[in-house]
Amino acid sequence: MDSSHPSSPPELDLHSLRPIKVLGKGAMGTVFLVHDRISDESAHFPFALKVVEKSSFASKVDAERRARWEIQVLSRLSFPKPHPFLPDIVGSFESDEFLGWAVPYCPGGDLNVLRYRQLDRVFSPAVIRFYLAEIVCALDHLHSMGIVYRDLKPENVLIQQSGHVTLTDFDLSRTLTRRTVKDVVSLENSGHEKPPIAVRRKPGRNLTRWIMSTSNVKNGSKKAKSARVSPVSRRKSSFTNGERSNSFVGTEEYVSPEIVRGDGHEFAVDWWALGILTYEMLYGTTPFKGKNRKETFRNVLVKAPELIGKRSDLTDLIERLLVKDPTKRLGYVRGACEIKEHAFFNGVKWDLLTEVTRPPFLPHREETEWTGNLTLGCESITEYFHKQRSPPSFPPSPSSTTPSTSFSWQNDMSLTEF
Repeated sequence: MDSSHPSSPPELDLHSLRPIKVLGKGAMGTVFLVHDRISDESAHFPFALKVVEKSSFASKVDAERRARWEIQVLSRLSFPKPHPFLPDIVGSFESDEFLGWAVPYCPGGDLNVLRYRQLDRVFSPAVIRFYLAEIVCALDHLHSMGIVYRDLKPENVLIQQSGHVTLTDFDLSRTLTRRTVKDVVSLENSGHEKPPIAVRRKPGRNLTRWIMSTSNVKNGSKKAKSARVSPVSRRKSSFTNGERSNSFVGTEEYVSPEIVRGDGHEFAVDWWALGILTYEMLYGTTPFKGKNRKETFRNVLVKAPELIGKRSDLTDLIERLLVKDPTKRLGYVRGACEIKEHAFFNGVKWDLLTEVTRPPFLPHREETEWTGNLTLGCESITEYFHKQRSPPSFPPSPSSTTPSTSFSWQNDMSLTEF
């Protein structure tokens, strides 16, 4: 880490944090919506708090390192000022029992939940263009800091109060040495085969006018959570231009061919994941999903993505991002610059994205207002965990043991997987 960034985030007082509800649970911990009972008694400014029980460190491989690493990355992203499409850290705390850190709350949920709100459970090209443009900017900023994200998927793209996106979950990220300008020039002059960019078409819609369906998904079915692959050391490989990682990480439907092969990987894995994300936003499914992990990985290695319907700039973008050979993948040589130049983004005013005042979706008022009333029945984070550990004092009722067939997505709107 660069020594110029703050060594530690602001310290939170665990005892003053009051939980409003649980936003999500995962292998790495629990995420709460909380407010500070002292400085924000009425809960007008709640934030998301991720809490990891230290007792889990002994049973979960690499859990402590990953938790502390995420705090470091978030601290670095917050300095000297946060990027508009990346989170900043509100603060952190550590006690004998817990390790926790807080980020701004995103009341709009994630892209997966949002997609299920659409009539056909897919996004229009105009909406895809808006969200992809902001995600590309976020990845570009991470790469400029030498950080490869390695966990891009719809569940990790959250919608802020403003309607703009932010990425979340950085425990699988890592820093890599970037290629120097000399290396890039050498690649361009050595006959490196760059995929030709599609011919530009007439400018698309103005970025200040986006339309999205507002249908509800209470009776819909959310896709099954994708299996996340933990870091596992793979065989070493020799590469000359920049540093590569040999860890086997990611979510299996989004894992790139070079990770499956164990060849070592670098920043191009994020552009592959962007291609998978784009495909899912357009078609409502990922392109290489098989009946099991083995079949999925085989598809990743050998199957071409099935591009249904008329060819377009959008399908061309997907095809160029999902090139199996990372050295021929769009974005390999010049990073985000290559992607921004693609015809699909023609007309996008990249420097003005943050000024778009009417994004495709804005969180509903009821999703952003809190009265401070508890839904957990707990006055503190500690009390919540102690109740979770305690055995029930009476047998559960039949209704509580029968899985519910109805869902309310507004009660599980963000940070659902980490």
